[in-house]
Amino acid sequence: MTQEFDFDTVIDRKGTYCTQWDYVQDRFGKAGLLPFTISDMDFASPPAIQSALKSRIEHPVFGYSRWNHDDFKTSISHWFSKRFRTTIDKGDIVYGPSVIYIISKLIERWSKVGEGVVFHTPAYDAFDKMIEGQGRVCARSTLLKVEGRYQIDWQSFECLIAQPENTILLLCSPHNPTGRVWTHEELTKMAELCAKHGVRVISDEIHMDVSFSTHFPFTGFDQSMEWALVTSASKSFNVPALNGAYALIPNAQTREDYLFKLKQVDGLSSPSILGVIATMEAYNHCEDWLEALNNYVYQNHSYVRESLNAAFNDLQYVIPEATYLAWIDLSPLALDMDVLNRTLIDDYGVAIMSGEVYGESGLGHLRLNLGCSREKVKAGVQSLIQAIQCQLKS
Repeated sequence: MTQEFDFDTVIDRKGTYCTQWDYVQDRFGKAGLLPFTISDMDFASPPAIQSALKSRIEHPVFGYSRWNHDDFKTSISHWFSKRFRTTIDKGDIVYGPSVIYIISKLIERWSKVGEGVVFHTPAYDAFDKMIEGQGRVCARSTLLKVEGRYQIDWQSFECLIAQPENTILLLCSPHNPTGRVWTHEELTKMAELCAKHGVRVISDEIHMDVSFSTHFPFTGFDQSMEWALVTSASKSFNVPALNGAYALIPNAQTREDYLFKLKQVDGLSSPSILGVIATMEAYNHCEDWLEALNNYVYQNHSYVRESLNAAFNDLQYVIPEATYLAWIDLSPLALDMDVLNRTLIDDYGVAIMSGEVYGESGLGHLRLNLGCSREKVKAGVQSLIQAIQCQLKS
């Protein structure tokens, strides 16, 4: 129990058409596994959100709805002001059905087929699929690991940014899967380089709320380049199935073009009313719940650190600065990762995301979802330790 919110009680999600639990076989080839996979959480959404949704459901009509009203926009501006001490212009806010949808539309707008999109790796695998699906080129800037903390390779990064065929920086802030929270200085330097070379910035900040360090929203940093910040309440408050995201797009023409695509071309301007309500309720009334969640997730990370570091002298798990995702570097143990994953599945009934999903720089890693009860974390980590020990002994 954390404060007045309960994150310990295990909630059975099976039979709810749940991607993580009911369809684990699709990715791992076996049903009934204990999953630590797709990045949603096993926790109940905040009580205030549940109450607001129940109240709306009691109204029997579910017709077309709107997002473009002051209640929705004010909840967002209030959140940025209170949470991040950042003032935003409500007129810059646009809606989208998902973060990836908005990013995809901006890439279409800001680049041509064959041009490059720069992003840091290891990276959320949807980036590769979306960029290549758009006929654009992935320009990967590999992060450097220094004393357990990921750093930008500034020489490599500027080299990519300076290439005229690379027109967009797709920033992941905080970074998935490493959990880096970019400092004000790092963000400012990236903004300066992008402005210098005429590169536009799209900042994916869907993990901005589950952060253990100070998060700075990317709002241009007084530079002249075009930029957009894209995010959602879905990850932080565990309501992704309700759909809905939003973006800050300060350039009026880009904003108008995006809204034309959303409504006139793609027919997606009428949002899920439950998603809109959940976002407003989360930002207006659920900060205490979020603080309790962050504390609980941090303790889950602490358990991973204590358990792995005690079991293996060669490992040094460092708690990330953000996210409920543990990015575990097993490369010092020189394991056969295919054998390890097969052992976890076949012998221990556990599904953990393989690091290779996030690109070549993810080899030798696992991404373990810690958005769940301590009981489940313990079961997963102990199974992982035993599976590693089994391979080391053989």
